[in-house]
Amino acid sequence: MADLDRAGELGLRESGLAVVATSRVDGSVQASVVNAGVVDHPATGERVVGFVVAKRGARKLTNLRAHPYVAVVFRSGWEWIAVEGHTELVGPDDPLEALEPADIARLLRVIYAAAAGGSPEDWSALDDTMAAEGHTALLVRPQRVYSNPA
Repeated sequence: MADLDRAGELGLRESGLAVVATSRVDGSVQASVVNAGVVDHPATGERVVGFVVAKRGARKLTNLRAHPYVAVVFRSGWEWIAVEGHTELVGPDDPLEALEPADIARLLRVIYAAAAGGSPEDWSALDDTMAAEGHTALLVRPQRVYSNPA
């Protein structure tokens, strides 16, 4: 999926920063900035957009549990690409059947590395903090990818 790879490249130009839009329970839109990147889904191997919600109980988690569809927009300068799709939550409160609980820390490291750079091993020092704070991985399966003309 070339457009998805382009999204990852744009994200890396901007330290992995992307805008995420979710739907609140009342149907209004909530937007925020996250670090996001393109990764392989840990169970299926398909390319997905991954980002991490760093705090247990965050509004984004509440929103996504109720309405799991999200838009993620990567941009660099005037170039942008949007990825829309259903989101799968993977974390201490949202287990993924195909993963052992110990694999969640590795998935979080893979996402942080894809979003902010480095290798997954560079992020291993944060494993205890991520677990204590209830960091949750969000995996967006692309259903619609679009952008401005290149």
